Amino acid sequence: MRQRLVDLAFTVLLAAAALCVAFLSTRFGWQHDFSYAQRASLDTRTVELLHRLDAPVSVVSYAGQEAQLRGAIADFLARYQRIKPDVFLRFVDPDADPAATRAAGISIDGEMVVDYKGRREQLKVLTEREFDNALVRLARARTRLVAFLSGDGERRADGKANADLGNFGALLAAQGVRTLELALSGGMHIPENVDLLVLASPQVPLAPAVVGEIDAYLARGNFLWLTDPGANAGLDDLAKTLSLRVLDGTVVDGAGAAFGIGDPSFVAISKYPDNPITHDFALTTLFPQVAALGVVAGTQWTTQSLLRTSTKSWTRIGAIPQQADAATIQYDAAKGEIAGPLDIGFALSRLSPSPTKSEQRVVAIGDGDFLSNAFLGNGGNREFGQRLFDWLLQDDALIDIPDKGAPDRQLQLSQTALGVIGLGFLAVLPLLLAVTGAIIWWRRRRA
Repeated sequence: MRQRLVDLAFTVLLAAAALCVAFLSTRFGWQHDFSYAQRASLDTRTVELLHRLDAPVSVVSYAGQEAQLRGAIADFLARYQRIKPDVFLRFVDPDADPAATRAAGISIDGEMVVDYKGRREQLKVLTEREFDNALVRLARARTRLVAFLSGDGERRADGKANADLGNFGALLAAQGVRTLELALSGGMHIPENVDLLVLASPQVPLAPAVVGEIDAYLARGNFLWLTDPGANAGLDDLAKTLSLRVLDGTVVDGAGAAFGIGDPSFVAISKYPDNPITHDFALTTLFPQVAALGVVAGTQWTTQSLLRTSTKSWTRIGAIPQQADAATIQYDAAKGEIAGPLDIGFALSRLSPSPTKSEQRVVAIGDGDFLSNAFLGNGGNREFGQRLFDWLLQDDALIDIPDKGAPDRQLQLSQTALGVIGLGFLAVLPLLLAVTGAIIWWRRRRA
């Protein structure tokens, strides 16, 4: 009887202890990441960023019913929710609600819309770095002012036509960037509080007074110049100020065939020169009807190549025949055509003469269509445009999360090693098994 009472007391106490532990686990938690480089945990800079956010973060993922994709997105955001419980995730099935998907401008399965304090960002790439930097942009403390020049046939920041930039302008507005149309007519000047001036493909020559005002602004402010083939519009003096030159002709690139692009005047770029704007950028961008740019000696700017075509490209002088491809168009050096690779975009910087800025930045690109309503959704055009404006607005002090991949997650083997392994499995191992079987059979027969 005494032994039974001891056993009963032990069972009761063990159950009580288990209940206490279970109760305490709901009030207190402890976890430790034993993975290599702590790759299963958020970076310390991410944790600091989440602690600074003082409002809920809403995430809408436009993902289909595939459990694996939705599970990966939910697991990714669960790490953020452990630090900031008011990070909310909601899934929308694009097939079940196509109207909402079209209204949100979704182009790929799993694309996310992140909302914070009424501002929104769209993400195609699900990484800690991209998600953190989206939160950084949404939490901007000051509204930035971007002025788009108008009055000479430029692309409108609020326009709805295919050639206009209305969709990208709406994206900037959703992120807290204010845009305005600025016509430099009647002696008007560029306001001092403009953070960025944009000249997007003027269709008629600019008046000398307007060019002079832009030139005066370049002594203090950041500038984005988008041009197109044959659309210089009297901007030779502007190009001279930037120590650039717009080359004649339209860029033809045969490398687009690898991306299924039949029009040779459409340039697809998937590899980028090393510069701050495209650092670690892995999406393919599409540029229709591009003009090549060149650098003039004696520049006062630090000039970096931003966009570069393939070795299969050249500047086509003259009209491009309809239904033609790069294989049927012949390169003709006698016409003054220049063989690639060609630079179609440059990023310029120098010490700023303004006491409020440490650096002055300018970007010149030989195409304005890539940000237009017709082509913004192609590939990584929208993401590239976002990076472009982040850098020009000097809002590029973003979080750079290092790669946390374990060294043993990938096995790199040479062709010789692969051949030896294949020979071992396909020939040596079967032969060894056959010899072993023959020896066993021979020994049994002798016995």
